[in-house]
Amino acid sequence: MKKIAIVTDAWHPQINGVVTTLGMTMKNLARFGYQVETVTPTLFRSIPCPSYPEISLAFATSKTVGAKLYDMNPHCVHIATEGPLGWAARAVCKRVNFVFSTSYHTRFPEYLRMRWPVPLSLSYKVVRRFHQASGRTMVATSSLMGELRSRGFTNIALWSRGVDAELFRPDAEKRKNNAPPVLLYVGRVAVEKNIEAFLKIDLPGKKVVVGDGPARRELEERYADVYFAGYRQGEELAAMFASADVFVFPSLTDTFGVVMLEAMASGVPVAAYPVTGPKETVVDGVNGYLHDDLRQAVLEALTVLPDSCRQFALKYSWEACSRQFLDNLFIHDIGLAEL
Repeated sequence: MKKIAIVTDAWHPQINGVVTTLGMTMKNLARFGYQVETVTPTLFRSIPCPSYPEISLAFATSKTVGAKLYDMNPHCVHIATEGPLGWAARAVCKRVNFVFSTSYHTRFPEYLRMRWPVPLSLSYKVVRRFHQASGRTMVATSSLMGELRSRGFTNIALWSRGVDAELFRPDAEKRKNNAPPVLLYVGRVAVEKNIEAFLKIDLPGKKVVVGDGPARRELEERYADVYFAGYRQGEELAAMFASADVFVFPSLTDTFGVVMLEAMASGVPVAAYPVTGPKETVVDGVNGYLHDDLRQAVLEALTVLPDSCRQFALKYSWEACSRQFLDNLFIHDIGLAEL
């Protein structure tokens, strides 16, 4: 049985698209007959990341990460994140010429600039250096592929996303009266998500924010009419999605946005800006609307039929996503420890 090692700085108990994607992919890889093991911050001492306390930064070196990888003796190494574990695993693989793959999930250069005055050119240079050492860098959308190529990235491959359409499903009992619409946001409550662009606009109905993060307290104080529900998972989260009339995705920086597929699978149209991520998954009039004026996008999305959203989402399966991931891997004939 071939063994795949996945190295990631983003892991449980975090709740985000990266962790969801890795978890669902690993389940399918096991079902395909592969043994999957992980190197995560849970294996090391760690500290909370500044401004991202939910993220643990592991105290790890190439020696300590290498010891874990050699014990696993994988036939394949995939590095999912550009954190301490990612850099350490990169060094281990480079040292013995073991070709590995990486994935680009998060726009760290943009996120960093929102907090500190770090030039994008500098941060992208560091991120590009990280990924250029890999045999293949996986990204979620074709538009992101083009964007990264324009910044000098090479060896890029597509790795799309999926949705659990059994968990996220329409509510057959949803009100059919003229009650005010429910406008929903689900995700991290942080500056890079641009949530305030949604909260500050005048819209009919009830605004609901599901999730948590460093900006929650300030936004709760500023927008007393908004219901902040905190983190929700499983059936509880699915019920929140299904109860909504429009899912509002105000982010300008997300590389995909799995939550958009979860909304569509729940029969809920998406309102978003016409940027990378939404441009790949939102078709005007079919499953939502894109507009530079977010208010206009929301109002137009209210006219979209739930079944149309659901049918679109059913095209995105985690099995297909996982097979695409598998095709992008470098699976060697011998394990890392045998080199």
